[in-house]
Amino acid sequence: MAAIVEYAPGNVPEHDPRPLEYTNKDDSLKIFGFWIFLATDMILFGTLFATFVVLRTHVATGPSGQQLFDIQGFIEETFILLTSSFTGGMATFFMRRGSVRGTVGWLLVTAVLGASFVSLEITEFLHYIALGATMQTSAFLSAFYTLVGTHGAHVSLGIVWMLAIVIQLLRYGITAATARKVFVVNLYWHFLDVVWVFIFTVVYLTGVIK
Repeated sequence: MAAIVEYAPGNVPEHDPRPLEYTNKDDSLKIFGFWIFLATDMILFGTLFATFVVLRTHVATGPSGQQLFDIQGFIEETFILLTSSFTGGMATFFMRRGSVRGTVGWLLVTAVLGASFVSLEITEFLHYIALGATMQTSAFLSAFYTLVGTHGAHVSLGIVWMLAIVIQLLRYGITAATARKVFVVNLYWHFLDVVWVFIFTVVYLTGVIK
């Protein structure tokens, strides 16, 4: 069986129109498998959203979203995360042009923005807890912490994942394998941005309006 060739940027045959991350059959299959993973993750978040929608009016003796949420805080979180989606896209842009420095730089910027988002989210949770609004206070808050916390955990995982890829890029450069990893982590990151847009709308905006 012929060995799989790792194409460095600029060495992919001119007749091969595929992006670098698709030049190996194994990498292409792994990307397809990751799309399947995202579909299952979508089911997970869909279940959490459905649970939240059902329980959002069950506040018991605790505060409602209108009493609790600060519109400025979640707008800042949204701006940071959407900006990080752009910077992640820039990492893919430079990866496909064979620039290790550009790819690493934009991945690090994305990771820093992600860390800023997580920091704001943790601060938000601690503030609510200090007010006595914990998961045990009401069904609404249980659903809220579970949904938003699950998203925050995904973002935290994405940050660690990006840093691991940065190390691999610095060690091995841009190959078909590392290109696939950059592409996949950005798919994951964009997916989290889409989920956050729904959280922004369904959880925070709806909570503030009502």
